[in-house]
Amino acid sequence: MASYDISIAAREKGGISGQGVLLFIYSAIVTFALILVICKKFETPEQIVAEEQLAAAEKLENSAQLAVNNIAVPEVYETESSEETESFDNPSVQWTVEGEETQPEIKEDVLIVEKGDNFIGILQKIGMEYQEANQAVESLKSAGFDVRNLRIGQKIEITKTVDVPFGELLSVDKIIISPSADVKYTVTRNEDEKYVAEAEQLELKSEQKIASGEITTSLAAAMNNAGIPQSIIGNFINIFAYTVDFRSDIKVGHTFKVLYDRKVAPDGKVIKNGDILYAELNLGRDQIALYRYKDLSGGIDYYDSKGLVLKRTLDRKPMEFRSARISSRFGWRRHPILNRRILHSGVDYAAPKGSRIYASGDGVVKRAQYAGGYGNYVVIRHNSEYSTGYAHMTGFARGIKPGTRVKQGQVIGYVGSTGRSTGPHLHFEVIKNGKKVDPLKVKAATGTNLTGKDLQNFKAEMQKIAALADGIKTYAEAENTTVGETISSNSAAN
Repeated sequence: MASYDISIAAREKGGISGQGVLLFIYSAIVTFALILVICKKFETPEQIVAEEQLAAAEKLENSAQLAVNNIAVPEVYETESSEETESFDNPSVQWTVEGEETQPEIKEDVLIVEKGDNFIGILQKIGMEYQEANQAVESLKSAGFDVRNLRIGQKIEITKTVDVPFGELLSVDKIIISPSADVKYTVTRNEDEKYVAEAEQLELKSEQKIASGEITTSLAAAMNNAGIPQSIIGNFINIFAYTVDFRSDIKVGHTFKVLYDRKVAPDGKVIKNGDILYAELNLGRDQIALYRYKDLSGGIDYYDSKGLVLKRTLDRKPMEFRSARISSRFGWRRHPILNRRILHSGVDYAAPKGSRIYASGDGVVKRAQYAGGYGNYVVIRHNSEYSTGYAHMTGFARGIKPGTRVKQGQVIGYVGSTGRSTGPHLHFEVIKNGKKVDPLKVKAATGTNLTGKDLQNFKAEMQKIAALADGIKTYAEAENTTVGETISSNSAAN
């Protein structure tokens, strides 16, 4: 028991001694740290970062200064010179800026009239001030040009002076517009910076064109392949439409020849095609050659070499759409709209809306108006015996009104469906002595042969045309050709 107590006492004594040592060491550390803080020898983490950044900045500044110090400075020697040197302090030296010496440039442009455009607005678009544009337009008016008649797609030629570096319009020097093929208006800027317009009448030259060819598929296709304009092809076919059946009479190997007039501008551009002077169809054994002639009363027709006009009946299908089918014949029928049996007083041809309708024969328009169930209706009196009627038109051709004289094949209106109609078609009537008859059965000859002075004049005109058609002479030469000379030339050619 005594030994146990001694051991415990010994451990307690040793433990007290160890704790004291630890306490002493801790106290020393705290004291040392306190001394460091007091002496400002200890730095916080924030202080360390700040000091590092300051050191880096000083290092960078020192490196830059070192680089400057290492740059070699060239030695400068003063020399005497009799020549002027460029200096901002020397006013005698001219300093130039790039583009300053560039002269204004004259440019040409073509403006195209668009929908909604007016002349002043067009000029303002290119940079003209309103007052200048208005003065230019007023000069055009004084020269006779109506600026309200601008057409969409019309060209206006502009000559202008432009400041090149900045693209600024300095002035419009010339304006040219040609509202038609035979007139040109030119606006120029005079010395007083005012615009003056002048009108120039262009002289169109009349020339004749000869074309011929062989038919391989159809007459129209052969003429098209020969480069003949569509308007001439249509007129050529109309000339023969009353004597030639183009479905049965035209065969492969048959030939044609046509001589027509056209108008040409000074620059050589064909402005429009005129009249057919000579038309020839060679149908194997039959050759039909026709010459255009205007008689003393002003009537125009085509005659053979003897002055005989082709006896033509009233055209039974007076329309552009020659392949139009018959949708209703002449006679009694149940009306598709009225739904009762009435006399159908003509023949109906179903055709596309807008197709051209021709005069069935020469005559005078007696009626051209809206007529109830007939819709737009035209009546033409051909002679004391025959008249023809055309109903359901979508509209009349220009100039068709009562009292107008028309020629066979002339356009008088367009296929429509006005009035009592179930679809676009031409209702065609023939009236004989006031009574409506079947158009498909009537045969009324028209045309008058030449006699007397007319025949004599025709013979002389025919010889000129023959010389042109054979390519022997120009029109000017043909004017001076006598009948005997031309006949001899034709005989020699044959």
